[in-house]
Amino acid sequence: MLYIKNAAQVVTVSGGSKAPKIGSEMEQLNVIGNGGVVVEGDIIAFAGTDQEAADYVEQHAGGKDVKVILAEGKTVTPGLIDPHTHVVFAGSREHELALRLRGATYMEILQAGGGILNSANKTRAASESQLIGETRKRLDRFLVHGVTTIEAKSGYGLRLADELKQLRAARFLHNDHPVDLVSTFMGAHAVPPEYKSDPDKYVRIVTEEMIPAVAKEGLAEYCDVFCEEGVFTPGQSKTILEAGLKWGLKPKIHADEIVPYRGAELAAEIGAVSAEHLLRASDAGIRAMAEKGVIAVLLPGTAFFLMTKPADARKMIEAGVPVALSTDRNPGSSPTESLPFIMNLACLTMRMTPAEALTACTINAAHAIGRADRIGSIEVGKQADLVIFDAPNVEYMQYHYAVNLTETVIKNGVAVILNGKRTYACAR
Repeated sequence: MLYIKNAAQVVTVSGGSKAPKIGSEMEQLNVIGNGGVVVEGDIIAFAGTDQEAADYVEQHAGGKDVKVILAEGKTVTPGLIDPHTHVVFAGSREHELALRLRGATYMEILQAGGGILNSANKTRAASESQLIGETRKRLDRFLVHGVTTIEAKSGYGLRLADELKQLRAARFLHNDHPVDLVSTFMGAHAVPPEYKSDPDKYVRIVTEEMIPAVAKEGLAEYCDVFCEEGVFTPGQSKTILEAGLKWGLKPKIHADEIVPYRGAELAAEIGAVSAEHLLRASDAGIRAMAEKGVIAVLLPGTAFFLMTKPADARKMIEAGVPVALSTDRNPGSSPTESLPFIMNLACLTMRMTPAEALTACTINAAHAIGRADRIGSIEVGKQADLVIFDAPNVEYMQYHYAVNLTETVIKNGVAVILNGKRTYACAR
């Protein structure tokens, strides 16, 4: 039995397990002052005031060993969830920063063979064991920032063998690392150079060869596509997502990042679980997403790093779109594993409130990857994924920006980060 004792705040984010929080619901964190949490095995057994938690321990401990973690003056939250990453890849692209500082755009770099295509070349050349080794270090950094579950997209292989290699690496790490990985197939991340003159042929390869192979091996739950001018058209994107649906892969979509391209509208039309980026989403697209309950996964770190205007989170929240947040961890446009910093940016660049930002990184993020019945809130019966922040309240977490306040991370009932230090070895 594990007893987290005497926290300044236990922020449960309860009440959103059946549907993501929208509008004013995103402000409702359901905070317990002077709180305590009790974990039995890998499940949350009790959450309430510290006196109530102490009483629970006394009544239920019996002869069990009780480990106590003191959280006086600190804030306990659900484990943070990152619902949009490209975490499995090889190499880095730091040289692109100077190009962008000199005025090169994201699409100009991509069309010149850089960007995604640069990472694809490095990932194709890497072995599966190399991908596992490089990605493990990133997962370690996610964990020390309080992130206990992430979505991991493929999309740096752009040919069957290498897409499968990425997804197999993600599956291995899901079983070998404390962070849980939820896999998304994204062979339609870019058109590889060998199909630049015939992108429709590449679409056929994605739909007729890649998707069936991924589904047959059970390597992904979701299918994503980069619906963007100069990448995949709305028509091509729809074809790919419909093919994924036929093979049991739920749709997600990179939408309206660079220009308005009817990606948000397509997300609503096809019933996507989430639409992601959305920097240039139209008002009509936002309304359609609200009507269909499509989750907006917003990536303020990407806009910050690309030095562009972020998505209009306030408009989406006021329209009733459920909003989640993500690092978009990737080698080119958002090389960070700090989801707490992304919450800072959501407040400072998109005017989300501290409460909205935490909701977006917990229960709403859990809905974006189909895990809200298990994680995303501190409720009895849910998986014991918890974070203790060295902060007296949620507002302080966002006020004291760009500093990692994560002190202790509990994954499946085990303190894998304790007082800022790693306690795990490797396999679970």
